[in-house]
Amino acid sequence: MQKTAQTGPDDLIDVTHLLDDPYAGYAALRDAGPVHRVAGPDGQPAWLVTRYEDVRRGLSDPRLSLDKRHAGSGYRGFSLPPALDANLLNMDPPDHTRVRRLVAKAFTPARVEKLREPVRRLADGLLDAVAESGRTDLIASYAGPLPIVVICDLLGVPERDRPDFRSWTDALITPDPARPERTKQAVGAMLRYYTGLIAAKRAAPGDDLLSDLIMVRDGGTDRPAAGGTDGSAGPDAEADGDRLTEDELTSLAFLLLFAGYENTVHLIGNSVLALLDHPEHLTALRADPAELAKAVEEFARYDGPVALAIRRFPVEDVEIGGVRVPRGETVLLSLASANRDPHRFPDAGTLDPDRDAAGHLMFGHGIHYCLGAALARMETETALAALISRFPGLRLDVPRDGLRYRRTLRARGLISLPVAW
Repeated sequence: MQKTAQTGPDDLIDVTHLLDDPYAGYAALRDAGPVHRVAGPDGQPAWLVTRYEDVRRGLSDPRLSLDKRHAGSGYRGFSLPPALDANLLNMDPPDHTRVRRLVAKAFTPARVEKLREPVRRLADGLLDAVAESGRTDLIASYAGPLPIVVICDLLGVPERDRPDFRSWTDALITPDPARPERTKQAVGAMLRYYTGLIAAKRAAPGDDLLSDLIMVRDGGTDRPAAGGTDGSAGPDAEADGDRLTEDELTSLAFLLLFAGYENTVHLIGNSVLALLDHPEHLTALRADPAELAKAVEEFARYDGPVALAIRRFPVEDVEIGGVRVPRGETVLLSLASANRDPHRFPDAGTLDPDRDAAGHLMFGHGIHYCLGAALARMETETALAALISRFPGLRLDVPRDGLRYRRTLRARGLISLPVAW
């Protein structure tokens, strides 16, 4: 029987306990029911979906819109200016289809594979810098710098500008309630930076993705849009009739840097910690690094960096897990909970690198499947291979219970990861 939606404030479940013990908390919620009325990350009412089949179905349901204009609550997200907000995370087809097509070919598995050797050289260089010290914070010295260098190289961001991105993304991902101005300042700084960078690329194009996207925006046809100069990287803008608005161009640069950096940092960090927590798997993968690609899928399922998918807004009343969710309300699809659902992954709370983890939802599902999934996989696999082969004695350098995670329901990532060897 379909349940009736409840909307009173007294019905909201406080889910802040998920910050401290997310997987036990999600297990209890899954057992209690597939959908729960909760206070979301911003304190506003939301419907939290916890079971694998319902989450997977919701990720590809066209009735669940990413467009905030369908939000009955007036939700505004990070309150980004239009020049940063016109991105794929807020779009439905046909705009989503048009914008994604213009950049997708820069992130195909074949194109990403060409980056593997440069990424391995980068990983080796970062490890060279800390090798003699015998200890390091792996987030600050390795998991953080590696993906920012990769995505900045891809987009053509000058090296001198890269240190700012960490502080900007921190301010957005984990806003400090005591310092709300910090988030506003970060947004303003990013907008100024991207506007200036695009102007500079427009005046002097480089051999990079952002310069190609500017070509698409401005209607140039001298080279293919969205990635590279080999004549096969992107669609012909004139033939397709596709264009980017100036806001879409700026927003796309923002999204690629923001998402291409943040999620990979934490996938690498969480994967390393999973191996340190399970030394038998670390030993096995060091002996047979060819198994790392498969293991990365299990790391992504077991403790992935994206806890909640981008919120959705039903364009009509919908039924999810037998619960009627009214049009315009907020739906939160829990990837973290779905990936630990024992009905989909037997013994889901156990790390098993030999498991067939295909079908995990860390990168999403459907038309909004993560554009940079192949890049994140390759970077994580390469980073782990370099690390575990270089430092056979790798171990935690603090008590396990001394590790701290970011205080956010949206993401799952370590603030630091002190290790020694």
